[in-house]
Amino acid sequence: MALKSSSADGRTRSSIQIFIVAGLCCFFYILGAWQRSGFGKADNLAERIIKSTADCNIIPNLTFETHHGGDVGPDDDSESKSKIYQPCPSRFTDYTPCQDQSRAMTFPRENMIYRERHCPPQQEKLHCLIPAPKGYVTPFPWPKSRDYVPFANAPYKSLTVEKAIQNWVQYEGNVFRFPGGGTQFPQGADKYIDQLASVLPIANGTVRTALDTGCGVASLGAYLWSRNVIAMSFAPRDSHEAQVQFALERGVPAVIGVFGTVKLPYPSRAFDMAHCSRCLIPWGANDGMYLMEVDRVLRPGGYWVLSGPPINWKNNYRSWQRPKEELQEEQRKIEETAKLLCWDKKYENGEMAIWQKRLNADSCRARQDDSRATLCKSTDTDDAWYKQMEACITPYPDSGSSDEVAGGQLKVYPERLYAVPPRVASGSVPGVSAKTYQVYNKEWKKHVNAYKKINKLLDSGRYRNIMDMNAGMGGFAAALESPKLWVMNVVPTIAEKSTLGVIYERGLIGIYHDWCEAFSTYPRTYDLIHANGVFSLYEDRCSMEDILLEMDRILRPEGAVIFRDEVNVLIKVRKMVGQMRWNTKMVDHEDGPLVPEKILVAVKQYWVAGGNSTSRQ
Repeated sequence: MALKSSSADGRTRSSIQIFIVAGLCCFFYILGAWQRSGFGKADNLAERIIKSTADCNIIPNLTFETHHGGDVGPDDDSESKSKIYQPCPSRFTDYTPCQDQSRAMTFPRENMIYRERHCPPQQEKLHCLIPAPKGYVTPFPWPKSRDYVPFANAPYKSLTVEKAIQNWVQYEGNVFRFPGGGTQFPQGADKYIDQLASVLPIANGTVRTALDTGCGVASLGAYLWSRNVIAMSFAPRDSHEAQVQFALERGVPAVIGVFGTVKLPYPSRAFDMAHCSRCLIPWGANDGMYLMEVDRVLRPGGYWVLSGPPINWKNNYRSWQRPKEELQEEQRKIEETAKLLCWDKKYENGEMAIWQKRLNADSCRARQDDSRATLCKSTDTDDAWYKQMEACITPYPDSGSSDEVAGGQLKVYPERLYAVPPRVASGSVPGVSAKTYQVYNKEWKKHVNAYKKINKLLDSGRYRNIMDMNAGMGGFAAALESPKLWVMNVVPTIAEKSTLGVIYERGLIGIYHDWCEAFSTYPRTYDLIHANGVFSLYEDRCSMEDILLEMDRILRPEGAVIFRDEVNVLIKVRKMVGQMRWNTKMVDHEDGPLVPEKILVAVKQYWVAGGNSTSRQ
């Protein structure tokens, strides 16, 4: 496609570009006023909004061809416009395609196979829009959301009864209140974390990333946030009703997941700490396979915390109502596997025990002589997507001496956010050096600064749960870093480079995923989605329609999407999302209109099951 480049044309385009940005800023100001109402509707704000924005020049229909000299024809595809995506039936309000309960029950129950990911075949995928429940409202901003969730957003009361004495969640009128309690921390999560912090180096930033297995409503992750620790929490779909949904409504990172037969979707050496608080995972089963998987994702020098059965079984077997012989054997197997892994027990008090993984293979010579210590044969320890879990020990990376951290020493957080990650410094990421890494970060700071000019709500606290669908080395998340938000950095399984390990070395969190399938989350769990090059990456691999419908499923009403891609791709995207109750604006690259990469900003309209949509333009 040829772009005109005369000086007059350039001046015209520059003027139009300024006009576009100004219009978009005003557009998002108006959108923000609606969103801040907290009810997804304009309420009585319309008159005030009109007065406060009387001088704004809103562009009602920003079209690409306006600022590209008509080189691209008008958006008049009658066949495309005739197709409008309809709402799914209201029974699909909380539909999770790859953890659908009716499909799950057709799979074996042993080793939790039935609770793993089982995605529908292409012919069974829904091609309709998942509705929000009636009464759905914009969540409270953080930190209020940590403690309060609107009842209408997740109207399930079973946990308020089942876990009433454990202070998980309480129902109070039109909201749920989360007191911060848990089965293993009756005095509250803060007191529990104080106990952890008396043993673990949390205060100085050494412990930054945590994995909370069987997380419940993720109160641990919610309260770790104030200690500058970010937790990846997971629990199975409906083991307790809507627990992961509650976590995300609170603004806490969480996914639907389970320890079963498949590896966890994280790279090796990812987490500074792994945690289980009465998580009901049979750690001693399958020859210690689950502990070996924890060892794979745990950083050398990292910690594993086990709180609850079978720790201190001698004093608790009666209250747990379990045979003491069974608990004794369970603890024996855990201790035996921990010794095989060369974990050192650092602490045991009451019902809590803490082990530490050693720094390198040289500090674990005894394991080399143990015939039970089977090392995994795979050379790619980060290859985890749909790979079978094995009862084998992931080898340490090579180290030069007995006191050197295998895989490289990390800076404490927040210094490690922009320090050169060990995987980059060692040349483990093809084509990325320390110098190109610094250039990469500079580029993403520029991109995010441009986003903030387009959408002034970006760092206002309006968007708490953010997803980057093609995260690279985490440049978008690092440039956005703020106590007001968190980013789920997704590295597609088909990405050219495996970079999720770098993201964790920066002190950020993320997950592997294939966007040809549904993500492991409930509907309406992300406030903002960033899609950089996603559709160019997946071209000819799976349907653009399926990916966009999945984005619509996980995006909240009035949530925003920032697409960054080639202009011909974004034109197709814009046509399709226009049929999905999204409003869109196209913006030039921050370096000017001659750059073929463009930005498409979209906002999902507010609508609920059985209701009408409300356009914001």
